[in-house]
Amino acid sequence: MPVLFVGHGSPLNAIEDNEYTKNWQAIAARIPRPEVIIAVSAHWYSKGTHIMNDAAPPTIYDMYGFPDELYEVVYDAPGSPEFAETSKELISRESVFDDSWGIDHGSWSVLVHMYPDRDIPVFQISVDGTAAPEEHYKIGQELKALREQGALILGSGNVTHNLRLINWNIGSVGFDWATDFDDFICQSILNHKHQDILNYKELGEIAKLAVPTPDHFYPLLYPLGASDPEDKITVFNQKGEMGSMTMTGYLWE
Repeated sequence: MPVLFVGHGSPLNAIEDNEYTKNWQAIAARIPRPEVIIAVSAHWYSKGTHIMNDAAPPTIYDMYGFPDELYEVVYDAPGSPEFAETSKELISRESVFDDSWGIDHGSWSVLVHMYPDRDIPVFQISVDGTAAPEEHYKIGQELKALREQGALILGSGNVTHNLRLINWNIGSVGFDWATDFDDFICQSILNHKHQDILNYKELGEIAKLAVPTPDHFYPLLYPLGASDPEDKITVFNQKGEMGSMTMTGYLWE
């Protein structure tokens, strides 16, 4: 299976038909059908690495103040206790099973477009907010073996994500610092300079602006770690939104 990172952006993308969602649909049509989806969402941000092993994970509405239509979306795909168990065995750092969460909008706002039939098992692995970038990347490396078993490793966040600096009135535009940071990450991915991505803080001020907290950035490191130097890399949705967010996604296949 390929590996995938998606810039998920606003929760409203779940109920909209736009350039971003059309590209998500196109990717699903292009790649092999997964046996299971292992999702790492920015919105399950925890202390420690937690793994969902619920056979029927609930839909989580972890956003506020949006239209009622958004809260009516139900992504009731089955879970996969078997693949969750295998993932836990592959991850060398301490991890725990945890079914206190569910499929959150970082995952379902994308999957509702990619796999609307909700018939492919999905489970999430949390983002440990206390872990260094190298730890997230290493988990991706350890999960890489599951690609051969039909698992789609999906990271969902945003390369640049600073809600405090959003300008709601400017549409699909990125501030210079947001675009510069996004371009740096893109060139590092295309040139296989993964260590430069792990050392992103060395960029100084633009890194602080682009990644004020790492919850939306760290999901990139899982598919990055699970990628292979021989993979073909496709860049999609490479746009800014509202100044301080970028929607760029990556497919390794």
